[in-house]
Amino acid sequence: MIRPALPLLAVLIVPLLAGPARAVVGGLDAPDAALARSSVMVLSSRGGVCTGIVLARDVVLTAAHCAAPGAEHRVHFRDEAGAPVLLGVAARAVHPGYDAGAIAGRRRSIDLALLRTETALPARFVAAALAEVPAAAGTPLTLGGYGVARPGDHRSTGTFRTATLPVVEPYGPSRILVWLKGATASGACEGDSGGPVAGAGGGVLAVTTWASGAGKAPCGGVSQGVLVGPQRAWIDRTTAAWGAPARWE
Repeated sequence: MIRPALPLLAVLIVPLLAGPARAVVGGLDAPDAALARSSVMVLSSRGGVCTGIVLARDVVLTAAHCAAPGAEHRVHFRDEAGAPVLLGVAARAVHPGYDAGAIAGRRRSIDLALLRTETALPARFVAAALAEVPAAAGTPLTLGGYGVARPGDHRSTGTFRTATLPVVEPYGPSRILVWLKGATASGACEGDSGGPVAGAGGGVLAVTTWASGAGKAPCGGVSQGVLVGPQRAWIDRTTAAWGAPARWE
């Protein structure tokens, strides 16, 4: 597996809480799940590891802090023989509402980006369907990603994992964000930023962007995502310009 030599990305969006969106801990290995067939890894020349959501054979949706200018990025997956493949990025669109300094300034930020790859992904990848339906408190959603299973152990990245967690509203309902928290330590951790948060029908409602710790552990508390429905106009405008309109439920 390709592993970065530098520390993982830790530039996140939330003005109310602070900590990196990491990978699925306390979840299940799910390399053959439907969400896995619509997910890839996004690697940065600065050592960042993230997850991305396939919207078309050459379009990937991820978190903006995973793809912001200032570094080179590659879309990563393994071929049918298990060999690593890296695809270059031909175009990048960062949401105009993204603010890299949002945490320090306690400002709102829309942490989303779209990447267009130089070459198409293999046919085995399936374009994810996006969903605008809001999720009320208590609704179970499934979070997926390629990040670490054990915090701090970068060797545990690279396997797609999922965790199904209920929606919580620590600050009341939000038109921009969704938060998930289970009864036990579980959720996003290093490498899950940019990964899907999906409903029971499989439609992607949100993109993972941040997570808090549980107790002394750096992960397993609250997981947060940016809702895609309120950002539909930007997603549709960008993907249509690239000749690959996003699919909505």
